[in-house]
Amino acid sequence: MTPTRLSEQTILVTGATDGLGRALARELAAQGATLILHGRDAGKGAALLAELRAETGDGNGDRFTFEKADFSSLAEVRSLAERVAARGRLDVLVNNAGMGVELARRESVEGYELTFQVDYLATYMVSCLLTPLLVRSAPARVVNVSSAGQAPLDFDDVLLERGWDGVQAYCQAKLAQVMLTMDHAELLRGTGVTVNALHPASYMPTKIVTHLFTVQSTLEEGVANTARLVTDPALADVTGVYFNREREARAHAQAYDPAARARLLEVSERLTGVPFPALPLPVS
Repeated sequence: MTPTRLSEQTILVTGATDGLGRALARELAAQGATLILHGRDAGKGAALLAELRAETGDGNGDRFTFEKADFSSLAEVRSLAERVAARGRLDVLVNNAGMGVELARRESVEGYELTFQVDYLATYMVSCLLTPLLVRSAPARVVNVSSAGQAPLDFDDVLLERGWDGVQAYCQAKLAQVMLTMDHAELLRGTGVTVNALHPASYMPTKIVTHLFTVQSTLEEGVANTARLVTDPALADVTGVYFNREREARAHAQAYDPAARARLLEVSERLTGVPFPALPLPVS
């Protein structure tokens, strides 16, 4: 399908009030896109809207809107998806919201390991619940912001109740995003909706990095690599691919194991109560 011009597209960016998400929002806004910006802090959301409107001359127009949702609550994740679905059009979904490496185990409102919920289960829910809208809006794209840091899931202890480790929690959630990418892409093949994942850059100067690691990459590099998956016409028909920065790459071996991906979908459905979509999708 011929890509729609960016100035005619509506794009949802989750985790848009800080770091990569905020910088990506500024880049897409400058190129003319209509943006739905998600965050968990209404004050930061209002500040971002004001900044984008000032930079683009949009004034108090409706090209930029903010949707508040705390991904530590699955009810809020569902509400966000339902509000976006009611808008009637979505050309691009950028699943960017996430946590970094935690120093101690925390649980969500539902009692799930927090990193797995925020970094993966929320991505799963938003992607599934918005699939019908994306198909109706095709050509459309889903971009999952993952990481080169990937670790296999132990399906006997996905929530790390017996042996929590912050690096394992982060890396298994990021691999789960890639695994979802492959199944979602296969489901939507031929519908005009593409689904890809990427490692945007290593250790960018964002708040989830600087408290533990030394910065290695610029934020601009991460934005350029992410925006490319959103806007590049050459990628209009590319789907089910994991990119390391700007190049196609090989993810962890578990991502290519159909049995492991099937188990992950079963776990995801059970924990969230949201079934993985099936074709044909509802038309309204």
